[in-house]
Amino acid sequence: MVEKQLLKYIMPNMLATFGTSCYVLADTFFVAAASCSNGLTALNLTLPIYGIIFAIGSMIGIGSATRYSLEHATGLPGNEKHFSNSIIWTILVSLIFITLGIFFPDTVLRMLGADDTILNVGLSYTKIVLCCAPFFMLNYTFAAFVRNDGSPNIAMAATLSSGIFNIIFDYVFMFPAGMGIVGAALATGLSPIVSMMICMLHFLSGKNNIRFIKNIPSIKKLFSACSLGIVAFVGEISNGLTTMVFNFILLSLSGNIGVAAYGIVANTALVGTALLNGVSQGLQPLASKMYGQSNKEAQKRIYTCSLIIGLIIAAILVISVFVFAELLVYLFNSDNSPELAYHGEIGLKCYFVGFLFAAINIIRAGFYSATAKSKESSAIAFARIIGIVFFAFVLSEIFGMTGVWIAFPVSELVILIVSTLLIKIADIRKNLSKIS
Repeated sequence: MVEKQLLKYIMPNMLATFGTSCYVLADTFFVAAASCSNGLTALNLTLPIYGIIFAIGSMIGIGSATRYSLEHATGLPGNEKHFSNSIIWTILVSLIFITLGIFFPDTVLRMLGADDTILNVGLSYTKIVLCCAPFFMLNYTFAAFVRNDGSPNIAMAATLSSGIFNIIFDYVFMFPAGMGIVGAALATGLSPIVSMMICMLHFLSGKNNIRFIKNIPSIKKLFSACSLGIVAFVGEISNGLTTMVFNFILLSLSGNIGVAAYGIVANTALVGTALLNGVSQGLQPLASKMYGQSNKEAQKRIYTCSLIIGLIIAAILVISVFVFAELLVYLFNSDNSPELAYHGEIGLKCYFVGFLFAAINIIRAGFYSATAKSKESSAIAFARIIGIVFFAFVLSEIFGMTGVWIAFPVSELVILIVSTLLIKIADIRKNLSKIS
């Protein structure tokens, strides 16, 4: 059954993306314990940097792997060059982040809203994160190609192992080694190397069909891949962009304590986003294969099953947050600030309701991308970015901090309604054209 095949891809990929989310979540916990609210604020101001790095890496890496799968399934020539093209372009783009990390980390952090106090806390962290960009970005290429080449379990093991490494060495570097927030950055920056080393098990095995081919990097292949990686790009960049916008709004509403509260919300929400992205990315290899075989019935079943899984995950997330909101905030509130606790608990409950709608939007966009409907997937993906930014500004003016927290669920609901209506209209037009 196609559903059983789908689960073999989705479950390992969900665990893998969950492992990726542990990178930042582990940092949040240990930094909050070591540096209290100022450290939490500094970390949250750097989240957009992660968002941009992860977004570009996923767009190139996952997009290239998706294009490889589609061309391989349909027997198109030249598909074997997508792996090397992805690696070369990823390294070239990562040089921009390295340059910023070496020469302009203070400028980057100030642009994200840091004052002198936060700059002193977060400067070294920002520098290390920017200089480790090649590792974060290349990891997407390695994991995506390993998964699409028939080894989803190795891809899962790679990402989970890197997450475990990050958590352990966050503690080791920050406390026994006495490196503080710098240790957190080093642990996070080195984690993708662990993942890529485990991915090499597939590349060195007899099952491997992927080779690095020395060739001049192709802009045409890059654009072709990125058109299918837009969904992955938006899935990552939306977190960073949303965090940046929310940070500026919250700084004006309640200062650093508001940003610290959002740090708890945003980093916890990363887990939910990661799990849903895991479903969206996990359906891709099988959906692309069925698309290449023109098996519409199997495509429909893949889509339906993926939606059901996504909605179950969303429901569990919402229920868990409503039950454990107080505990979650307490774990990150090391200086026991009543104001931080108050804003954090309300923020978690309001924000997480949005996953009930985001689950459908994320999976729908991922399915369209996997079946070569790049225009439809891109439209949903970009609407999710524009929508949350728009509603954050509008609703914060009306409801203050509560407006910031409800911007995510309102935005996702509006996009879900509009996209569903457009799909229905398109289906009606298609049926009418067949009749005529």
